[in-house]
Amino acid sequence: MIGIAAKSGNVVSGEFSTEKAVKTGHAYLVIVSAEASGNTKKSFCNMTDFYHVPCYCYGSKEALGRCIGKEFRASLAVTDENLAKAVEKKLKEHTV
Repeated sequence: MIGIAAKSGNVVSGEFSTEKAVKTGHAYLVIVSAEASGNTKKSFCNMTDFYHVPCYCYGSKEALGRCIGKEFRASLAVTDENLAKAVEKKLKEHTV
């Protein structure tokens, strides 16, 4: 599902782009790599809590990058509400 969102141009990746999307209200879901540093995870968790955006720690940096057709990525944000709901549903299935 993340790949579909990326192909349709509804994913931003990288720390700065993800942070900007959250702060401007364009992000509907944030995924942070489980391999990201503790500081990065904490920063995104605090920010997404403040802006009421769901945040998940999932997968490796390599796996997140591969999902969107890029190199290693520590974080990404889905910027389409419906796609974000679909991705979140899949994440809940895999993390429960």
